Amino acid sequence: MNFLSHFYFDRNCTDAYHVLGSVMPDLLRNADKQAQIKPERLPKQSNPAVNSIILGWKKHLEIDRHFHSSDFFNYHAHQLKLLMVPALVGSPVKPFFLGHIALELILDNLLLTSRTVFANDFYDHLKNAEEVNISRFLALNGVDPQKFLSFYAVFINEKYLHSYTKTDSVAYALKRVCQRIWKNPFTVLQEQAVAEVVNAYINILSADFMQVFWEMDALLQEA
Repeated sequence: MNFLSHFYFDRNCTDAYHVLGSVMPDLLRNADKQAQIKPERLPKQSNPAVNSIILGWKKHLEIDRHFHSSDFFNYHAHQLKLLMVPALVGSPVKPFFLGHIALELILDNLLLTSRTVFANDFYDHLKNAEEVNISRFLALNGVDPQKFLSFYAVFINEKYLHSYTKTDSVAYALKRVCQRIWKNPFTVLQEQAVAEVVNAYINILSADFMQVFWEMDALLQEA
C-alpha cells in the first residue's frame, strides 16, 4: 500500500511518530536505497518517540502482509496487469509490476477523492515529528540521518500527494516510479495508454474500493 492507504489506518491517531513510522519503510526506501534495516527486531526502546516509530513500522509491515495476501489485491492487480499488457508492448516495464503499483496509487486517489482521508492531516503529522527523534531512530538502525532528513524536508514541502486527486498525476507518479528502475520506461503513446488504463480502473473501483480497508481493519483488530 502507498502512503495515504497506510495513513487510513492511523487517520485518527494523535501520535505523529506512530504515523511517521507507519510510512517510514516507504519514505526510507525513496530517500536511501542502500538502507536495509530491520527495526521490527529491536526491543522496546526507552525513548517514547523512537518506540512509536518502531511500532508504526511494525504496523506497516503487518498491513502490507494482509494486503498483498488479500483476494482484492490478487484479483485487481492481475486485472490491471492484463490491461497494461497491450499498453506496454516494447517497454522494459513488466505488466505485473505496473499493475501492482497502479493499484496502490489508485487506492490513494480514491481515498482522497472520496474525502476518506485528507492529505493535509497526513502532512501535519509528519511536520510535528521532531528531527532530533527521527535522527535517534535512524542512528539506532545504522542510517545516516542527514540524507534522510534532506529528503524528508523536500517530501513535506512539495506536498506531492495532493496531486493524486488527478488521474493524470497518478499516471505520472507511475512513470516516476518506473524511472527509478528503467531510464526510458515509456514512449509518449505508452504513457497515454497507461493513463487511460488508470482512469478506467479508478472508475471500476470507485464503488466498492473501501471493502478491502474494512476487511483489513477487522484483521488488525483481531491481532
